Amino acid sequence: MNILIIGLGSIAKKHIAAIKTIEETSVIYALRSGKNAEAYPGVHNISTLEELPIKPDFVIIANPTLLHEQAIQQGIDLGCPLFIEKPVLSNADNAEELKKRIYGKKILTYTACNLRFHPALQFLKKHIAETKPVINEVNIYCGSYLPDWRPGTDFRKSYSSISSMGGGVHLDLIHELDYCQWLFGEPSQINALKRSVSGLRVDAVDYANFTLLYPQFTANIILNYYRRDPKRHLELVMENDTLFIDLLNNKIISTMSGKKIFEEPFSMIKTYESQMRYFFHALKNKQQTMNDISEGISVLKMAMHE
Repeated sequence: MNILIIGLGSIAKKHIAAIKTIEETSVIYALRSGKNAEAYPGVHNISTLEELPIKPDFVIIANPTLLHEQAIQQGIDLGCPLFIEKPVLSNADNAEELKKRIYGKKILTYTACNLRFHPALQFLKKHIAETKPVINEVNIYCGSYLPDWRPGTDFRKSYSSISSMGGGVHLDLIHELDYCQWLFGEPSQINALKRSVSGLRVDAVDYANFTLLYPQFTANIILNYYRRDPKRHLELVMENDTLFIDLLNNKIISTMSGKKIFEEPFSMIKTYESQMRYFFHALKNKQQTMNDISEGISVLKMAMHE
């Protein structure tokens, strides 16, 4: 497998580790911004696409969100399948035009949202499909402390803190919007509140509150950058029970009975490997992915809703 990566930050390195676990002989090229870019083990640096010795089997787009559109255009020009790190774009201005180009060239795409491979969420999706519960309310929460995300760096200089670079908690934590749509489908109406008034004093949105209306229930999603004690959970309020899904500890509890519905050892890094295995399978079997460019754009539009 020959793979081109555009962007070689922390998320790209997680994808590289997943690739090497699955197919150690894969040859990986990284398009870097300068000829003297720092070397990374197992990766061949290139500074222009003309330096590629072979057409890649697929392209991973993992550069800053603001640069995704340009990178996607490069991938389309190469005619390669695209593995696009979330969010697909920093805004939806040219999204439909981009989608039209991709579909016109019949390019396989996947929007990388690794929480779809979280064991507790996968269990929940299957559980909902099998039991078909009457849902009255869904509450989703994700809060963590941005300065802890990238130790040893000034968080205020990272793209997450700068709205013009595609930063903001509504985009960084778009996973919550994505898995909500994955579990329950597209909402009929969206209300959104976004602010930046916390003690972090960052330019980008540091608090977002979404209310998604479904025919039979309402989903509430709260995201923030400033919570020092990380918390990530989903609460499913049903007619006869309430399930509390703890994503950090990979367990599901019935709050009515106190019984554990699901629990198993968990490492978030494994979700990246499972995700890449899924993409490899789709690629080799020429199957459309469950989260292609169209679905990625749909979730992006939700995140950008005002």
